[in-house]
Amino acid sequence: MKRVLPILVSLVMIAIVVGILVSMAKDSATITVVKGNHDMKPLPIKLGQTNDPQCAMLIHTEENAAQVVAPDGRTWFFDDPGCMVLWLKQKSFKDKAKLWVYTIDTKRWTDARRAKYGVRDITVMHYGFGAREDETNETISFDEMLLRMYRGENLSNPKIRKKLLGI
Repeated sequence: MKRVLPILVSLVMIAIVVGILVSMAKDSATITVVKGNHDMKPLPIKLGQTNDPQCAMLIHTEENAAQVVAPDGRTWFFDDPGCMVLWLKQKSFKDKAKLWVYTIDTKRWTDARRAKYGVRDITVMHYGFGAREDETNETISFDEMLLRMYRGENLSNPKIRKKLLGI
């Protein structure tokens, strides 16, 4: 009996370690890109399983999410419009890609280049550019949002945050 107990303890420990490793392997099996979207339409995001290629975070909500569809049908997903434009900046297909954003006003996917963007919205990466279909007095165009992201003029910049929010 004295020899059986250490063996049982060892087996239980091994089982726990194997369980942890299997659990970690399942968590790391995230979606980075989906192939075959030749219609270049927005695809449903598998929330909690889809990885943003720019910031490497899992996407947990459609609100302010974005998608890039390359001409060959590959689709990437983003948790924030700011991540999308930063990632797309160096891509050779950036001008030919179809870009989608999930709007906070109509709660649906719309063409990112036609969308309007707030500058003080709560977004996952704190850039502040919440997408909308409808223009307001406080929205900017896609091109303006793109320019501000490239310049670092967004809510993640303390000087800009203070200017826009008074904080």
